Amino acid sequence: MKSPLLSLPGAVPAEGRDEGVAAHYGDLFREQRTLADGAGFVDLSHRGVVTVSGADRLSWLHLLLTQHVSDLPAGRATEALILSANGHIEHALYLVDDGETVWAHVEPGTQAELIAYLESMKFFYRVEVADRTEDFAVVHLPAGSIAPVPDGVVVRETAYGRDLFLPREDLEAFAGTHGPAAGILAYEALRVEGHRPRLGFETDHRTIPHEIGLIGSAVHLQKGCYRGQETVARVQNLGKPPRRLVFLHLDGSEVHLPAPGTPLRLAADGPEGRQLGFVTTAVRHHELGPIALALVKRNVPVDADLVAGSTAAAQETVVEP
Repeated sequence: MKSPLLSLPGAVPAEGRDEGVAAHYGDLFREQRTLADGAGFVDLSHRGVVTVSGADRLSWLHLLLTQHVSDLPAGRATEALILSANGHIEHALYLVDDGETVWAHVEPGTQAELIAYLESMKFFYRVEVADRTEDFAVVHLPAGSIAPVPDGVVVRETAYGRDLFLPREDLEAFAGTHGPAAGILAYEALRVEGHRPRLGFETDHRTIPHEIGLIGSAVHLQKGCYRGQETVARVQNLGKPPRRLVFLHLDGSEVHLPAPGTPLRLAADGPEGRQLGFVTTAVRHHELGPIALALVKRNVPVDADLVAGSTAAAQETVVEP
């Protein structure tokens, strides 16, 4: 969905998966600093919004999700995944229950497939699943923000900020009273700095939760069965994931950032060396310079110097080998 905030001064449309909102409003680093200082907001209105209501909503979702939600208190934010039968990540949900309804925002364009799966699992449970994307827009207030939240708006509060499920018709009025607006590139830079993986960016068709550090935050290890739980338990108890998420400091003298999928190799082996992984998200940070998240093979030494294509890259451990 195309955001009306693309009409704000300086707005440059985002491309790819984030099409529909602004990449930036003319000054990427200023926008990052604004967010880091706890001011402004980010338009995430391109994200899907899904609700689950009904008396059985929490107990039913508990059977389907990787997170323990059967006793989720009203107002407490959590994250959860839906896995394939083989334990691969299919959906990531960012949840909060308001006491009557579970609200979730998901990656742009994934809500229809998610809802189809949920509908297929309803059976005799007293639940109603709805796509509310046309009616509600997700807006992010950064950590430290003291901006007032409009009355009646559902809020999902986390350590890195508050996600608001704002009536879409109120989006332009909200921007007028809660600016300045920051683009998705500023939001992504802070996400990468925080080592927070994103579905479709740090994941592919064979990603399991252990590889990108989601055990605990999105996967509860002491809950009952769910689809893919056997793989989660087996890797947790008997083995190690084949890949691991790393944080990269990139050579700041390069003009261009490595594109997603850029191969990673040992610096000592040069550009003809064996591929050991690939870049998932690369951004320019207002303090750290060019940085990235990447997936590498588990046995890559944690102190090895790498190259992303032709760009030198020093790694920091996110997921232990």
